[in-house]
Parts: sequence; C-alpha cells; structure tokens
Amino acid sequence: MMLRPAHALLIALLALAAPAQAATPAATEPCRPVEAQGETFTVCTIDLRRQRLRLFWLSDDGKPYGALGTLAEKQGGRLAFAMNAGMYDKDQAPVGLYIEDGHELKRASTADGPGNFHLKPNGIFWVKGERAGVADTARYLRAKMRPDFATQSGPMLVIDGQIHPKIAADGPSQKIRNGVGVPGDGHVAIFAISERPVTFGAFARLFRDDLGCRNALFLDGSVSSLYAPNLGRADISRPLGPLVGALPR
Repeated sequence: MMLRPAHALLIALLALAAPAQAATPAATEPCRPVEAQGETFTVCTIDLRRQRLRLFWLSDDGKPYGALGTLAEKQGGRLAFAMNAGMYDKDQAPVGLYIEDGHELKRASTADGPGNFHLKPNGIFWVKGERAGVADTARYLRAKMRPDFATQSGPMLVIDGQIHPKIAADGPSQKIRNGVGVPGDGHVAIFAISERPVTFGAFARLFRDDLGCRNALFLDGSVSSLYAPNLGRADISRPLGPLVGALPR
C-alpha cells in the first residue's frame, strides 16, 4: 500500500541487533536468491564499511526520483543496489520521519490511523556513518539520535527477537513485500524482497529465523521493487517515494 546524539545512545540502539553471524558477501555482488519459509526471496546484504548506504527522495530539480531506473541513471552507473524505502503518500512524500544528509525533511509520525504504517509499533531504519539500525519509533525518539539518514515505515516485523504481536503466524494477506533488518554490530544491513506474494508471518520469520535479525522493519508491499545490477534486475513499478541505495565508498 502507498500510505503506507549522543554516542552512548547510538551504541545502546546498536545493541538491539542480533549476534554477528550473518555472512557478508562481496560488495560487488550484494544480492542473491534465498529459499526460506517455503518461499523464494532476493536478499541484499550491504556492508557499510565497504559501501555507502544512503536514502534518496528528491532529485536536483526538486521532484521525487520516483523510479529505481531514474535513480540508477542519475547515479551514473555507481549504484550497486537500490530498493523502495518506506511508505509514502499520493504525492510520493514520506508518510513519517525522513532524514537525508542529516537534514530532517519530514517529522516522525506518532499518530494513529489505518493501514500497515499505523500497525504499531512501527519503526525507523537509520544510517550513521558506517553503522545502521532498526528501532521501533518510540525507542528511536527517546534516544534523540542524529543520524545521517532515516526513514519511518511499519509495522516492525521483529522486535528484540520477537515477531510483532499483531502479525499472525500465517494470516490471509499475501503480497510482494520488502523490508530491512540489521544483525550484529550494525555494520551490515540486510534487505529482502519476496519473489511472489507472501504472508506477513513468513516475511517476519525470514528476518528472525533465516537472516539472524533481532530487529526488522517492513518497508512496503505491492509496490515493492528492487534494483540489483549483479542480478541484471531493474524492477518497474508505480511511482515510488523514498529510495535506499548503496554506492562505493
């Protein structure tokens, strides 16, 4: 759906992540197919010590990039991976918190409402230097962080190693879905997209049981899209809002 500062506090949020057991593939080939939960996914692992992970929303002309292909073209072939990165409204503007290059372009939303974004706790994916993290919105706001990049979406898929309490083991809703989790010490971010419609439960278990993420965030469904040049893949979808991509350091 479309509608979707302290150094010590930063380290405290990094402690939410899982044991450092996820493998780190070569930076030049970040994406790979994964069979798990009886389904097929594409999983992209970004090592922030080797690649720069950042968010994109507005191009130089002040308009949303809107498409992964447009972003890749404007990055001149440097983009190693990209994905839609958080729910947005009909104008392709972020529904919740959006920070780019340290500038807060949209404030965090704590409002109640319909849809997956408001299936609380929702959460925030953030990047600061060579580390990234996922935290539920309330915890993120209490930490008073100052990240380089951040995007809010929802619901959280995994919270401190537990599946979101409102996500059924295998509910009736099945969609192409994408999300992000951060294992270990925060140097690695893991993005996943399903290759066919899957339940919320199966998608959450992928991050917890198969990818080793104690905290993971749902980014979106139905519009979920991936740019993975090492797989020869550049998805076309409806116009997109915020995007996340990996560039050389």
